Amino acid sequence: MILDLEQFLKSGRPLWTELESMVERMEENPRWRPTLPEATRLHYLYERTAADLGRLTTFACEPSTSRYLESLVARAHGEIHDRRNATDRFRPVREFFQNFPRAVRRHRRCLAGSLAATVAGVLFGVASLLLDPDSRYATMAYGHDAQTPSQRVQQEESRSGMGVAGAQAQFAGYLMTHNMRVSLTTMALGMTGGVGTVVSLFYNGVILGSIAADYVADGQAAFLAGWILPHGTVEIPAIVIAGQAGLLLGAALIGRGSREPLRHRLSAVRTDLLTLVTGVAGLLIWAGLVEGFFSQYHEPVLPYSLKITFGLLELVVLSLFLIRGGAGTDGPDANPIPPP
Repeated sequence: MILDLEQFLKSGRPLWTELESMVERMEENPRWRPTLPEATRLHYLYERTAADLGRLTTFACEPSTSRYLESLVARAHGEIHDRRNATDRFRPVREFFQNFPRAVRRHRRCLAGSLAATVAGVLFGVASLLLDPDSRYATMAYGHDAQTPSQRVQQEESRSGMGVAGAQAQFAGYLMTHNMRVSLTTMALGMTGGVGTVVSLFYNGVILGSIAADYVADGQAAFLAGWILPHGTVEIPAIVIAGQAGLLLGAALIGRGSREPLRHRLSAVRTDLLTLVTGVAGLLIWAGLVEGFFSQYHEPVLPYSLKITFGLLELVVLSLFLIRGGAGTDGPDANPIPPP
C-alpha cells in the first residue's frame, strides 16, 4: 500500500515522462535502434512504470493517472516487444518522405561542414579562373577546358531538341549512375575520418566554380543558369548530403569526446547513414531524369527563363521538404556520438 500518494506521484512523474519521451521517439522512427545504455534505461523505466501502475490501482481517487499509466505501459510494451518486426520492414516512401529529412536536420553540423567544404571549393575555382585563366586546364572537367563557353553554347543550341527518346533515356541512366557513384564515393571516404570526404567535396566545388566563372566571364550567364538550375538545384544538394553522411561516418569512427566503443558509435549512426543514402539516391534519380529530358533543351526550343524558373521552384520545394518534412521531433543535433 502507498502511504504517501502525493510523494509517490511527485517522484514517479519524471520517470513516466522520460519513458513517454523514449516511446514517442520509437514510434516516430521505427528503424531507430537504442544503444546498450539506452536499452538498459528503457527496460528500467518500463518495469518501474509497470510497477507504479500496479501500486496505483489501490487508489480509486486517481483514475486519470491510472489511465495515463495504462496507456503508457501498453505503448511501451508494444514498441519493446514488436520492435524486431517493425525494423525489418523497409518502407521506401516513409523512409524518403519522413525519415530522410529528419536525418538531414538531426545532423546539422555535419551538413554545415559538408556545405562549407563545397563552398570553399567553389570560391577557389572562381578565384583560380579569374586570376589565372590558364588554370582551366587543371580545374575544369568533362571537356569544358577544350572550348570557350561561346563555342559550347553555339554547339548546344544548334542541336537542341534533336535528341532521340532512346538516346535521352540512356543518357539519363548514365547520369544517375555517375552521380550515385560520386555520391557513394564521397560518403565512403568518411572511412578516412572525414578527410577524404572533405577533399571530394572541395574538388567538386572547384569544378563547379571554375566552370561557372568561365561562362559568366564570357557573357553566357543566362545559358549557364538555364542549363544547370533545372537539375543542379537537386543534384548539388544531394552530393552535399552525401558529404554530410561521410562526415557523420568519420565522426563516428573518430569518436572525439566519447568513451563509447567503436561498435556502439557505428551502431548509433548506422540507421541514419542508410536513410541518408536512400534519400540521396531518390534525389539523384529525379535529377538524372530532369537533366536527361529537360536540361538539354535550350533556346529556341525552351526559353531560358522557363528553365530558370523551374529550377528555382525545385530549390524552394526541396528546401521546404528538408526543413519541414517528416512530422515529430528530430532528436538531438550536434555530435552523433553519445556523450560520455
